[in-house]
Amino acid sequence: MRGSGLVSLLLAAALVSGCATQSGSTGSMQDSEPKEAVEAYTGLGVQYLQAGNTVNAKMSLQRALSIDADYAPANNAMALVFQVEQEYGLAEEYFRKGVAADPDSAMLHNNFGAFLFARQRYQEACVQLDLASRDPFYPQRAQALENLGRCYLLIGRNTDAEEAFRRSLAINGNRYVALVELSQLLLDRGEHAMASRYFERFRQQVEQRQVEHYPKSLWVGIQLARLDRNASRAATYALLLKNMYPNSEEYRLYQESAQ
Repeated sequence: MRGSGLVSLLLAAALVSGCATQSGSTGSMQDSEPKEAVEAYTGLGVQYLQAGNTVNAKMSLQRALSIDADYAPANNAMALVFQVEQEYGLAEEYFRKGVAADPDSAMLHNNFGAFLFARQRYQEACVQLDLASRDPFYPQRAQALENLGRCYLLIGRNTDAEEAFRRSLAINGNRYVALVELSQLLLDRGEHAMASRYFERFRQQVEQRQVEHYPKSLWVGIQLARLDRNASRAATYALLLKNMYPNSEEYRLYQESAQ
């Protein structure tokens, strides 16, 4: 779950819901006050984006930006459009315009951080995700902190990653990636009992079919099962890892540990 798996375009598109979502005929927009028009065009562009119609999304957003070039939500939405179209240079340009226009927007920092993470620019991504996580009223703060933790792991800042995961879980105890990653960090430190507690919370979500196992969770499960001398569970997780994710880094680690 490296790379773009952290913060998918679907997440980024959903996060633009903070934009106005008004819609209406072109004539009514042009006759409205400038502020109302730019919000309406932006909202219409977001709707087109979420429907997968990037051509019309760009047309609507261009109209919004022709009224107010510094309207942050329109710049954010345009960046997401170009991200979908894999026009990464243009996407970054509009993300930077949006952040410059509204430097206090946690949503903008989160989306920009997601973009940078997907481009494997982890140092820069961590900066943006950290800024997103600082807003105590940001509705997606738990997710931003979880993403920040994963970003820190990739640049070797494990202590900061652990803090981010703990803060994420303090807000929302069901953040499953934070549960699994924190379990691994605790295992690495030899804190088996505490790691088991966090992983058990994840395992309950799996049993309730709220989430599914993925390579990292299966590998953590194998390690814990071995420590618990639960050979049956370890074998079950190993078989799932082999059958479902044979090319994963976690399966390679498992094979090395089994030698």
